[in-house]
Amino acid sequence: MKHFTKTVAQLNALADDGIVPGINYLLFQGQESIRETRGFAQTRPVPEILKPDMQYDLASLTKVLGTVPVIMMLVQEGKIGIDDPVQKYLPEFGDARPTIRHLLTHTSGISGYIPHRDQLSPQELKRAFLSQQRVDSSFNRQIRYADVNFLYLGWIIEAVCRQPVQNVITERVLRPLGLAGATFHPAIDRCVPTEVQPGRGLIRGTVHDPKAFVLGAHCGCAGLFASMADLERFSRALIETNLAGLLTSKTVDCFFRDQTSLSGPHSRSFGWKLLHSRASDRHLLISHTGFTGTWLILDRQTDQGMIVLTNRVHPTAKNQAYLDRRDRIFASYLAEMQMA
Repeated sequence: MKHFTKTVAQLNALADDGIVPGINYLLFQGQESIRETRGFAQTRPVPEILKPDMQYDLASLTKVLGTVPVIMMLVQEGKIGIDDPVQKYLPEFGDARPTIRHLLTHTSGISGYIPHRDQLSPQELKRAFLSQQRVDSSFNRQIRYADVNFLYLGWIIEAVCRQPVQNVITERVLRPLGLAGATFHPAIDRCVPTEVQPGRGLIRGTVHDPKAFVLGAHCGCAGLFASMADLERFSRALIETNLAGLLTSKTVDCFFRDQTSLSGPHSRSFGWKLLHSRASDRHLLISHTGFTGTWLILDRQTDQGMIVLTNRVHPTAKNQAYLDRRDRIFASYLAEMQMA
């Protein structure tokens, strides 16, 4: 895998240039791999060296590691339908148009402002999300990424399974796959810290996302912590063995095709963002990012991927330089894939 020299140099530079405190990354193709851990787990209040087995707040990677697999298992079992209306499972929601497909592809158009959101109780916050959100003019017309879609999907899982969504993810995804370090209740000393905030201080071992912090086990858009070993195990299982048989090949095929109802080709499958390979056949890859500084790119056709874990929000979430560099690393990786 010597051809990823530019991508590796850029990944190393994220930590070496102080864009992120530290980085843990893996590039793999089949059984070949390049992996590295460098930098710090935290810089405040005192520096702490990053260790390879530490757990990260995955933020929105929770959506594709947990919520999407459970939703697709329920579809396979005939307990829900992709094109069922959201209202069928969440009658409190006041619009009959959006479906589970719209939620999964971020084309639901659901939006709205909730005053004092972070001060509400879990029950009040759920009630506000279901009663105070509206479907705007973007419905089924454009892709607009929003956490609310996966909050609703989590509550649909709860309506069907009759237990908190994070419990369902643990029982139906994390344990069967043997993701020993993946958990919604991490040990503080194993966790990489995220932001230092006036109200919460150094956030370590609890979820950074404010909605997930309030909702606890009832949040399907964030909250999962995991190590690089867990991410590697999940990624290989998804593209090599259909999540160790938890999903069918037909279901995993769906992740690599546009699943929106919009006219023409678009970049969203069920939960995942689609990327075009730069190979001559222009086949599709899947990707997702997490606000805390995490990302995945997976290519089922060539059995390869890039997994990156950072805590780019430490000590502050204001980090535009990271976002700029991430875009360049994505482009570099896709370009160097052609040289495999």
